[in-house]
Amino acid sequence: MSTHNSKETKSILNAVRTLGHEPVWIRDENVCSWIEDGSVRVSPRVDVLVNRLLLTKSDQQLEDLQLAALYEDTVPVINPPQAVAKTLHKYRAGAKLAAAGLPVQDAYFGRSSRTFEAWPEYLPDEAAHKPTIGTNGRRLSIVSPDEAVGARIADRRSFVQEFLEGSDDRPSDVRVYVVGGEIVGAMRRHAPEGDWRTYVALGGEVEGVTDQLGRAPSRLAVEATSVLGLDLAGVDLMPVDGEWYILEVNATAGFKGLFTATGVSVAPHIAKLAIERAGGSIGASEVTDLESTLDDSVPGCKPPLADEREDDVLGYTTRVRLSGRDGTERAVAKSDTGAKRTSIDTELAGRIGTGPLVGTMEVRSGPGNGTEAQPLVDVDLRLNGQWRTITASITDRSQMTYPVLLGRDVLEEYTLDISRTVEE
Repeated sequence: MSTHNSKETKSILNAVRTLGHEPVWIRDENVCSWIEDGSVRVSPRVDVLVNRLLLTKSDQQLEDLQLAALYEDTVPVINPPQAVAKTLHKYRAGAKLAAAGLPVQDAYFGRSSRTFEAWPEYLPDEAAHKPTIGTNGRRLSIVSPDEAVGARIADRRSFVQEFLEGSDDRPSDVRVYVVGGEIVGAMRRHAPEGDWRTYVALGGEVEGVTDQLGRAPSRLAVEATSVLGLDLAGVDLMPVDGEWYILEVNATAGFKGLFTATGVSVAPHIAKLAIERAGGSIGASEVTDLESTLDDSVPGCKPPLADEREDDVLGYTTRVRLSGRDGTERAVAKSDTGAKRTSIDTELAGRIGTGPLVGTMEVRSGPGNGTEAQPLVDVDLRLNGQWRTITASITDRSQMTYPVLLGRDVLEEYTLDISRTVEE
């Protein structure tokens, strides 16, 4: 189950196929459930589910977790929803590990400005200020006790955590990948020049250290994964004065960097765990033969992103349907090849609850050189029998005849017949 197009997801599905089983890619485009005569059905049907939902980048985390929970009622789930939920909140995960007696950094969490400002009483030195839910090291900063630090980072709750410094001149940590209670590989991540964050997504360099890992960090990685109830995880560790600390546990950790550093792909190990959890059997040599490659080609099981089109021709005006978080509405849209991007009237966008906000665009505002910023949002659009997600601008079209204007971002895939219109 993965709604994102990551190399890791593709490689796991391809590994399942190579190991002789039928992979199914569960996405928004093909999943549904219904209750009939007291029985709950979920489609597509599977024998085991690998939960690869990237919840740190989702604005519907509870909704996504409940989708995985629907499957959990009937089949084994690799990385169960409850375990992922505990791990998702970084402070909660740290508290869980600390309660189990595992070494973690000191930290402080408060939900109001008043309670949060007391953090220097508990962390008197420099600390890392982090969102409680986040990924790839973005929006992290180092703060001192005399700084004013808020209880939020952007729209996320935040916490502060003891800032650990290793013995190396260049900041580094160790990422260990655990699958089914076994260590698949480990890499040391070095921060980019002038930075303290070691994330590969931010330019960190990696080197394989699987053979040099040692007993203590190996034990910590496996125990941390187990304490949080995960079947697979990337565990980040750091040694300080000879003692190892658990920095973070990631339920949906990427492993492209690990493959670069070690030449070992985690994908066949995850596929093996899933197949065995469903009652199958895979030989160790089969996995070993596969782990030296990372097949991230698009698997044949990827569901189509849209229905078959009813017609490849659009008219000067066309009936469309728009869907947001608060509802779906029908509208008549005008085609405009002079517009780069599709736009939606402000009032219509508000009624259906478009979003999330993904940026802004500058457009001319009447005569002269003046411009104005228009918000850009994601919205689902049904056009000629086809659903697709587009990024549209929101503008006041109350003085216009049509509440939706179709720009070249949509029109480029169709033939335009301006003699074709629909009744308004």
